[in-house]
Amino acid sequence: MISILGRLLEDDQPDHPQALLDRARRPGRSMGSLARALEGFFTQRGLVLPTDQAQPLAAGRRRRRIDATPLPLRPQVQAFAESMLRARERALKAGTLPRTDSTIEVALATVRDLARFLTGTRNEQDWALADVHDVEAFLVTMPKARQRQLTVLRQYFRFARSRKVVLIDPTRGVKAKGPSGFSGTTAAVDRQRQLFRRWATGTDAHPHEALLGILTLLHAASSSEVRRLRMDDLDPVNRTIRLGKRPHPVPMDPISWSALQRCLAHRTDQRTDNPT
Repeated sequence: MISILGRLLEDDQPDHPQALLDRARRPGRSMGSLARALEGFFTQRGLVLPTDQAQPLAAGRRRRRIDATPLPLRPQVQAFAESMLRARERALKAGTLPRTDSTIEVALATVRDLARFLTGTRNEQDWALADVHDVEAFLVTMPKARQRQLTVLRQYFRFARSRKVVLIDPTRGVKAKGPSGFSGTTAAVDRQRQLFRRWATGTDAHPHEALLGILTLLHAASSSEVRRLRMDDLDPVNRTIRLGKRPHPVPMDPISWSALQRCLAHRTDQRTDNPT
């Protein structure tokens, strides 16, 4: 750093503090260690004004999210970003709480993802074609982020409707809470039959795999219910087990009870005192 600073001082360029700081700054997302050191030294002594390095970085992040939007839908995302920035400026002048850079970036990322979904999955190249079914299908792809994504999409489509990009808000009537129950990917029926035969009559499946598969396939046991299963939850007399917080013991059919017995026999061979 000292040698680079020496070269900057010895060349024919102006060497007053602001010019020196500008020439020491590296292009790109980071200004560089030398420029940061000089900025701290000069600003502490009142020789230069502090550089607002965070704003160029935030602008670059916004630009990358906009550029990643499919081209037919990109202009409105750009306009949405400009609208949020203008709203932030008004909030700063009014003394109210403005949007942070991260909030704006999350909003742009959500709209970008919806645009990709519309063009790639739904084959729609215009925002005006989006309807409530498209929004619901998009929200299902990330059920845990449903409420946050829906909040952003409502903001975007209010903006789009004010610009007459869409005539009807497709988020109208969409609930923040998704449908209850399992919403993940399931195996095809033929594949389920293959797995059932492997676990019920096969000999190459590990006893743990067979029991976990049977409990999941036949009794809809969740991973947390299986993890919490203990020896005390088994009732050999009535051939039932307790799964999680279910109000009643679960009866075990012959196939399920046989898988459980194989698992217990394997546990006995391990000579463990583990209660699970």
